[in-house]
Amino acid sequence: MSSIKVRYQSANGVGVVTLVDPPANTYSYEMMQELDAAILTARMDPATHVIVLTGDGDRFFCAGANISMLQDATPEFKYYFCLHANETLIRLEQTPKLVIAALNGHTVGGGLEVALAADMRIARKGGGKIGLPEVHLGVLPGTGGTQRLVRLIGKPRAIELMATGRLMNFDEAAAIGLVGEVWDEAKLAGRSFLEAVLEYARQFTPPHKASGAVGRMKRAVQSGAEVGLADGLALERELQQLLFQSEDAREGIRSNLEKRPAVFKGR
Repeated sequence: MSSIKVRYQSANGVGVVTLVDPPANTYSYEMMQELDAAILTARMDPATHVIVLTGDGDRFFCAGANISMLQDATPEFKYYFCLHANETLIRLEQTPKLVIAALNGHTVGGGLEVALAADMRIARKGGGKIGLPEVHLGVLPGTGGTQRLVRLIGKPRAIELMATGRLMNFDEAAAIGLVGEVWDEAKLAGRSFLEAVLEYARQFTPPHKASGAVGRMKRAVQSGAEVGLADGLALERELQQLLFQSEDAREGIRSNLEKRPAVFKGR
């Protein structure tokens, strides 16, 4: 019987997806299947409003694909493996719920590619290195790295990072926009890194935020950025119309007129 590669737990509006494959949380086809299933579980759960993605332990978020698995696999298997990984990360990217990647340790190769499919990336200061070193294996970042990295930090810098394969610390990654925030011990204030990220994530859940609005903002950005302006505006209008019909939109408008804090329900 195979061991669990992905743990999923949901509480207080936040679903936590944890990659589990010691020592480096490398992913295999089995892990990607379980990640795919966890994403769908979180997507379909009305009680889950935000998804936090992290790695098991405190040394690795994810070190990418399992190299031993790739060495023994046929070219056909590798192709379909990459195809399924792409489909899984697109599903994560397109799920209308905010996804926060909690980078608890080294985030390299395919691990960074997984993190790039999240909406936000928060890293633990001194937690490890980050980058796309696939060039040293004679291949390219094949799980969305060449496409998502350039959209995040621009062509010249993305090509330089991939062509050199160099790794950087999280502070340098934050300086170029690869990571949104880097949290030190003062920020953690005695909490574990994951506890702090979960507390941060809960601000995007009801009653604090209209999570449906946050999720559809995400969809408008993720999908709209890939099409022309007119098509993006059309998508924005349709998503806005869906929100106008929601209970939370009625509460938001009513509370504004009544000059009181809104109490959202995620409906």
